[in-house]
Amino acid sequence: MPKDLAKIAKQQNIKYFLISFVDLFGVLRAKLVPARAIGGMQKAGAGFAGFAAWLDMTPADPDMFAIPDPDSLIQIPWQPDVGWLAADLWMNGKEVEASPRIVLKRQVEKARARGYRMKSGVECEYFMVMPDGSAISDPRDIQEKPCYDQAALMRRYHVISEICDSMDALGWGPYQNDHEDANGQFEMNWDYDDCLVTADRHAFFKYMVKTIAEKHGLRATFMPKPFAELTGSGCHTHASLWDKAGRRNLFLDRKGELGLSRLAYHFLGGVMHSAEALCSLFTPSVNSYKRLNAATTLSGVTWSPNAICYGGNNRSTMVRIPGPGRFEFRLMDGAANPYLMQAGLLAAGLDGIDNKRDPGKRLDINMYEEGQKLRRIKRLPQNLLDALRLTGKSRILREVLGDEFIDSYIKLKKGEWESYHNHLSKWEFEHTMDC
Repeated sequence: MPKDLAKIAKQQNIKYFLISFVDLFGVLRAKLVPARAIGGMQKAGAGFAGFAAWLDMTPADPDMFAIPDPDSLIQIPWQPDVGWLAADLWMNGKEVEASPRIVLKRQVEKARARGYRMKSGVECEYFMVMPDGSAISDPRDIQEKPCYDQAALMRRYHVISEICDSMDALGWGPYQNDHEDANGQFEMNWDYDDCLVTADRHAFFKYMVKTIAEKHGLRATFMPKPFAELTGSGCHTHASLWDKAGRRNLFLDRKGELGLSRLAYHFLGGVMHSAEALCSLFTPSVNSYKRLNAATTLSGVTWSPNAICYGGNNRSTMVRIPGPGRFEFRLMDGAANPYLMQAGLLAAGLDGIDNKRDPGKRLDINMYEEGQKLRRIKRLPQNLLDALRLTGKSRILREVLGDEFIDSYIKLKKGEWESYHNHLSKWEFEHTMDC
């Protein structure tokens, strides 16, 4: 039986609920519902106008209803009288197939039908900046190689510790926090879980980090490349497939190459096969491609992939094998939609298993120094428009994610590209005014 949210509200002194969903652009939308009304909302959902969010709808479409998933309930640690709920979108009595959480749930169902569960964890990187976004928040954070800088980390202890304490109170199992490779950049890690749980937590984490930073007079951004000279923010994703009960890791084979099973390599083969088409989901903003195709940064390396390849415990490749039984996918960035990122990964992996795709040979070289010498390796798209075109042409992604979602996503994202393309930059004036 589903949990009774009205009863939980009384037991836990929750006065309000945020019924939330993430749109196709990754924006978190919500309605604030008093506890007295949550019983009806749990059955019928909170009403929204779909056109008002980044969803492929019009003002003529009927009401869209966000029906909360009671299993996703998070009682906000710094505001315990409010409960946050991830919701599924419905319209005309049917789930909205092109909504991100439903797209992921469809892949979870396909995996379950094959006897699989994908478990995943994310490494969310972000910058703490001044409220106007003009500079990093710590003027003393100026080291050329600031990664793991203890002093800079501890100068932001009041923010980092509050976020970590909140995750601990929620039972997420946070286990480390660090200053990352760019000045002003941080990463926080918590335990992996089923991919839908991880996606819900990822969506809430971004809200939590921004809210707590703002509470302390700062601003947090997950923008992939906010500063040209600094390393961008990735969202590396660790993933493995488990049996239906979630007890046995099917990627783990102690006798297999680097501790991975044949099933794992087929999953990887599917991701490698569709990597170009997946870019618009994994690196979904105009700004994303300034992280992927960046010049060498102040620290000496971008830490982002520059080609479609995999290696062992090698951080210069697109996919890393950090140890037995899992992969680290390093293409995703801070702008990635928490649900679409997991959905694309699982969909491509299942295609690889179904078609026994071969990931090719492992590259155990420094891709930053030797990668440009490789002539037959596939390169990543140079911009969002190229990535969207590759997504639209992908027979595999259309088949596994559905034409309705692919067409809606590309339509809205192309609008974003056109908005960017119509903007005149300072660089253009400086380089072509006197041509």
